[in-house]
Amino acid sequence: MTVHMLRELDKLKRMILVLAALVEESVQYSVLALRKRDAELARKVVAMGDQVNEMEVDLEEECLKILALYQPVAVDLRYIVAVLKINNDLERINDLAGNLAERALTLMDEPPVEPPFDVQAMGEIVQRMLKKTLDALVNMDQKEALEVIELDDEVDRYHRESFARTKERIRLQPGELDGLINYLSISRYLERIADLTTNVAEDVVYMIEGKIIRHHNTA
Repeated sequence: MTVHMLRELDKLKRMILVLAALVEESVQYSVLALRKRDAELARKVVAMGDQVNEMEVDLEEECLKILALYQPVAVDLRYIVAVLKINNDLERINDLAGNLAERALTLMDEPPVEPPFDVQAMGEIVQRMLKKTLDALVNMDQKEALEVIELDDEVDRYHRESFARTKERIRLQPGELDGLINYLSISRYLERIADLTTNVAEDVVYMIEGKIIRHHNTA
């Protein structure tokens, strides 16, 4: 590996970690804004979208530049391919955090409705998954990445329960329909963030081991 390529790969690593930290912050703020009914914080999350989008484009261009200039092979090529995929998933996670923040703002404009499921508990699991995934990325820790994949089942269970409970609440309290539909969307956004976080964890395993574990049992 040339010194120039080593420098480029170090720069790439710094870029993906900065993006990951910003996306983690965006998810944290969106869940907090929902829980605290904090409109200022929710609007801050929405505003962060443009910054993340710019960083995602810059990072993709950096990956393509390295591929074109240095034609990396083996481990280095695998790393760049994984970064490209992680970059895309992080941008999509940030979009979903923005959607969460927008739903929070919508709920603030309406009479308060009791959530039909434990939004805080579901949000905390999703945030824990994202933190563990980014720790796995920083430390190249396969064990931590695999633990994230196991947590995804827990979020799926919350989402199934939230759907059933929301249907029941709509039947019993049809006057709360709009608010309950917003909460159902929130559950769906959290479930999708968990899915994309799982994708990132799987790509960390690919970085480390060169194994594609998506669609396979990791037990």
